[in-house]
Amino acid sequence: MMTDFILMAGVVVIAAFFWQLRQMAEICRQFAEREVQRQRVQLLSVAMNAARPSLSAGLGWKASFQFEFSTDGINQFKGHIHMLGKRIQKIEWPIFPEPDWEQAPTSRGKVGGGCGNSCSSGGCH
Repeated sequence: MMTDFILMAGVVVIAAFFWQLRQMAEICRQFAEREVQRQRVQLLSVAMNAARPSLSAGLGWKASFQFEFSTDGINQFKGHIHMLGKRIQKIEWPIFPEPDWEQAPTSRGKVGGGCGNSCSSGGCH
């Protein structure tokens, strides 16, 4: 009778930890999607690198996730997201080239170059 209770309690604890890891993975994926949109790159994948129990913020998990992204659809770069419980602790981006913008801003006015009008009239400054 007592062993059945201990066995069931163990199963419940393992299921709760698994559930918490799944929630962390979903939070990490949503965070990565927002960050790559902000950086104007394409998210390719998100995967868990490592997870271990942690007691620093109560009983929970300390996890590291790896995300892959592309700036041009050809080259891949890897970044890391570190979580403690359900909170993002740190995000690490590699150095990557700035993505090409389809609608690059053009320079207008007297200062700076520009790819707009040519200065054939002689009135340019």
